[in-house]
Amino acid sequence: MKINERVKKLRDLMKDRGIDAYIVNTADPHQSEYVADHYKGRVWISGFTGSAGTVVITQEEAILWTDGRYFIQAERELEGSEYKLFKIAIPGFPTYTEWLKDNLKDGDVLGFDGKVFPQSSVENLEKEFKEKDIKFVDEYDLIGEIWEDRPKLPNGKVFIHQLKYTGKTGKEKIEEIRCEMKKHNADYFLIASLDDIAWTYNIRGKDVINNPVVISYALISMDKSYLFVDKEKINFEVESFLNENGVEIARYEEVVHYVEEIDKNSRVYVDKNRVNRWIYKAIPSECKIIDGMDITTKLKGTKNSIEIENQRNAYIKDGVALVRFLYWLDKNIGKIPITEMSAQERLLEFRKEQEGFIEPSFNTISAYKANAAMMHYSASEDSNAEIKKEGLYLVDSGGQYLDGTTDITRTVVMGPITAEEKRDFTLTLKGHINLGNARFLYGATGHSLDVLARYPLWQEGIDYKCGTGHGIGYLLGVHEGPHRIAMVANTVVLEKGMIASIEPGVYKAGSHGIRIENIVVVQEDIKTDSGQFMKFEILSFVPIDIEAIDVNLLSEEERSWVNEYHKEVFDKLSPYLNEEEKAWLREETRSI
Repeated sequence: MKINERVKKLRDLMKDRGIDAYIVNTADPHQSEYVADHYKGRVWISGFTGSAGTVVITQEEAILWTDGRYFIQAERELEGSEYKLFKIAIPGFPTYTEWLKDNLKDGDVLGFDGKVFPQSSVENLEKEFKEKDIKFVDEYDLIGEIWEDRPKLPNGKVFIHQLKYTGKTGKEKIEEIRCEMKKHNADYFLIASLDDIAWTYNIRGKDVINNPVVISYALISMDKSYLFVDKEKINFEVESFLNENGVEIARYEEVVHYVEEIDKNSRVYVDKNRVNRWIYKAIPSECKIIDGMDITTKLKGTKNSIEIENQRNAYIKDGVALVRFLYWLDKNIGKIPITEMSAQERLLEFRKEQEGFIEPSFNTISAYKANAAMMHYSASEDSNAEIKKEGLYLVDSGGQYLDGTTDITRTVVMGPITAEEKRDFTLTLKGHINLGNARFLYGATGHSLDVLARYPLWQEGIDYKCGTGHGIGYLLGVHEGPHRIAMVANTVVLEKGMIASIEPGVYKAGSHGIRIENIVVVQEDIKTDSGQFMKFEILSFVPIDIEAIDVNLLSEEERSWVNEYHKEVFDKLSPYLNEEEKAWLREETRSI
């Protein structure tokens, strides 16, 4: 069935149900960033495969909203359909709520699937339409009714994340959560976020590709803690482990009944951005709602010493895999056919050789030349470019290991490059160094530091339409809050133990894309009369291609940073390489 035919079938069903406009968001019932195939309704109805976007369908219009990471990709994937692309945060394009407000009239009916729509979005719509007579219908999954070959719900088995990796037991984490609940005077804490649940109970699963989580809900009170999950995923060992940590297991579907039975007049803590409309409506009306960021989000966002040490080990293994891949690429380019897809498959083979590797942490971005200008490009049979002995190749990849989650990007020279490409690479490197080398006063946020990475680029009139860095989970999602480094306002203070990426870049449509990414952990630095200063410790070690650097654009301090970083790369990785690989790495990390 072609995209326009799917839209027509949806419109016919909307007409039957008396719905004038229908919203299809990118979400599962837990508001996960990456969702199981079963929940990719927005992809199915639009044909746009990016990880973020919202669709609105009326009888006359079909519109997709997405952000700057995906403009080029969306234009390509929507081509040939009736969809219009509305660009988020670009002047002249209203938000989807603004568009609905302007185009719906009194008496119209707005529909969405309440099981995958967050309560916060519903309240935003209610606020937007407070002066209009618009009826909301949230009980229909219309996409599911017309999606004939919809993938089944995943049924991967749950496994235990052992104490030697986590540093804390589930029982200890539950007690930490209860201490925070007391601070908020909360009687219950309802959790829908999959990574928060996995972290809390020290379990992992295989329900979402590249994200080792378990589709589940959790409910914690001052004397009980529950996990709502498909019991077929739980074996005797996992059940015993959870019971020993004070966790009772119930069926996934039973969560609504347990929530409905919450003591009347209790205070229930929820994150309306993560709890869906369906489960939120089950909370007894007599209860007091405490709305805030999930208590667990900040707790898991600050890593303990055992997690950080394990994460260091994971990045050594990951660095070895990347170096072996780059060595293979350098020695074989121009001798054998290499494409974007065959390159990323070879990289995966090198990662699979590493102890404790489970799966990639996200779909590898293997992008040659102009394809790299699309920030979240994904090579396919249609776009799969052959990598030749010229230009730049960008590879953004990562792995899920028992001892951590990795993420790293390198842009490498395959042959002759232009002066513009070399300048852009060097400016990106200067921004990377400027932020990575920063000393900052405790209390600073990622928002206040973001300009350090952009400054060298801004001086040349260049910017990138995405954040500079994101938090990273621990055998969890590669994107994790509550902290981030971005121009978008964020009030979360960078605390000791928070892990983040630093990844400025240059993206020029039709020409090239450059990104240099390392992963850092926040540590304490000097303490003076002005207060406690903080710094970043680098966790990831892979050579930065010095052939792409215009050394004349670097200061002495920046040259020293590159040389010192490369010395560490060689010292940390060379013991795990054979003689040929070691000799290659020595050349790649030579002083400039």
